[in-house]
Amino acid sequence: MTTTEGKTRNAATDAEEPRLRASDVDRLATIRVLQDAVARGLLTMDEGSDRMAAAFAAVHVADLGPLTADLPAGSATRTPPGWRPLATMAVEQVRSSLHDTPSGRLNPARVAFAVLIAVILVLLFGALVGEFFGGGGGHHHGGFDRA
Repeated sequence: MTTTEGKTRNAATDAEEPRLRASDVDRLATIRVLQDAVARGLLTMDEGSDRMAAAFAAVHVADLGPLTADLPAGSATRTPPGWRPLATMAVEQVRSSLHDTPSGRLNPARVAFAVLIAVILVLLFGALVGEFFGGGGGHHHGGFDRA
């Protein structure tokens, strides 16, 4: 048995892995899991707060594990859906609004209205792009030309 810095060590503890120190990334990953558990109703606000405080105070990685050990494995990180699912939902919405409910056929008035809206949006988008990237050469906004 040897004594180092006031701690007793022996051959059994020397054979064990040294305790790894927890980084900020480790602590934040644990806190995200705890926040998700609170949001899903798995922990009360008080219990979540206590565990998050313990996660912030954790010194070693081994101290973080018990804070989430009793929580079911779930999707702690959710990725945003992106543009593809949003575009698909928009197309489905337009498709369902263009059909008559009883017959399932396209309503000509609704199709004409949708085409009109699409043309207006394209023209507005074109005007914005032209304004931002067109440079504005030859455009004079009031005042007199000076030579």
